[in-house]
Amino acid sequence: DAMVRMAQDFSLRYPLIDGHGNFGNIDGYPAAAYRYTESRMNRLSLHMLDDINKETVDFQPNYDNRLNEPEVLPVRFPQLLVNGSSGIAVGMATEIPPHNLGEVIDGMCALIDNPEADLQEICQYIKGPDFPTGGIIMGRSGIRAAYATGRGKITLRGKAEIEETKNGKYRIVITEIPYKVRKKDLVKAIYDQAADKKIEGIEDVVDYSSKRDGGIRIIVDLKKDANPQVILNKLYKNTALQTTIGAILLAIVNGKPQILTLKDMLQNCIDFQCDIIRRRTAYDKRKAEERAHILEGLKVALDFIDEVIAIIRSSKTIPESKQALSDRFGLDDIQTTAIVQMQLGKLSGLEKQKILDELQEKLDFIKECEAILASHERILDIVKTEALNLRDKFSDDRRTEITDVVGDVDIEDLIPEEKCVLTKTENGFIKRLPADTYNVQHRGGRGITGMTTRDDDTVENMS
Repeated sequence: DAMVRMAQDFSLRYPLIDGHGNFGNIDGYPAAAYRYTESRMNRLSLHMLDDINKETVDFQPNYDNRLNEPEVLPVRFPQLLVNGSSGIAVGMATEIPPHNLGEVIDGMCALIDNPEADLQEICQYIKGPDFPTGGIIMGRSGIRAAYATGRGKITLRGKAEIEETKNGKYRIVITEIPYKVRKKDLVKAIYDQAADKKIEGIEDVVDYSSKRDGGIRIIVDLKKDANPQVILNKLYKNTALQTTIGAILLAIVNGKPQILTLKDMLQNCIDFQCDIIRRRTAYDKRKAEERAHILEGLKVALDFIDEVIAIIRSSKTIPESKQALSDRFGLDDIQTTAIVQMQLGKLSGLEKQKILDELQEKLDFIKECEAILASHERILDIVKTEALNLRDKFSDDRRTEITDVVGDVDIEDLIPEEKCVLTKTENGFIKRLPADTYNVQHRGGRGITGMTTRDDDTVENMS
């Protein structure tokens, strides 16, 4: 199930698995059995394993102590913010909404450039959550609360448009639905609301969504006299076409659960990336030093190539030749092992200049690594450069719009606008009737009774 979710583009903002076969759909139908499906890591998820073999993260024994597994993955992008997370435990829960990769990396780089940046500055880059199914976030107060305190309520609407048909009727076309809403459940809810007369004016509900590309297209046909805006407001009010997402930015930091602000999450990501760069650089430096040490031994061997070959040929065993080389040239075990393991023909054919060039290259690289390890600013520059490279490769446009309009649907929004006649009596009774209740009366016609009053009451005013 975990792998299936990582392949669903309606579950993750940036899927991590390329899936071949039936991996379920937005209607909630399950994936096919695993014997019918194939999967592989996609290009983005490969960057979750970058430099994992360079001791960038700690390893621990797996459940049966047969293998070692990483405690965390050396992810090179802010995965927790980009794809979000949802979970519940005893006494705590987390609900981190997904975000746009390009925006998050821009916000992270802005914090690198200015560690004192406040939330307002960061939000110039990170506009708000960006859900895989699109939709419209109503209002910014919930976003600001979530980013500032770690908790906030975000109102999310599906995207719907009102269209007029050729026969003069109206219809509502839904092209995006809120995150984590099953499409078939939404269609059924709209149908049930119409069938139960809770929403009047709906003639039919048809799902024309594409099964091939997953495009959403739900058409709600309205009756001729229906008010489309009022019905749409009722759909927002009574169905999952509008939902509220309770954001809880809870994450494990140094082994303890913490509620974080947006700036805290970005800073933790920066610190993690700095640690990866530091450990990777230390590993590369150590490997370069080991290679340079061997090259220095090969350089000595080339300076005295004839004598080295003679010692190797005259020795009866490898340990004897290693000891003789060590006594004669002051080489250690690693250097003598590298020399005696080479075939004599290959040893004599080594080009001294090639060895010297590689040795100088390693020495320069070691100095560069030492300079990086000695400068936190250099490490931050590398983090920023590599993050921007990922942004250029994988970022895309926002899918979720953000509007300043608050998403609360008032009772007034559910009442159609129409011309009315208000009648007021002397005793203070008021009655409202549609204006078309009263018709123009011609000669000889018969009027209608607009209202009846008590014996001691009379109509005082009509407007």
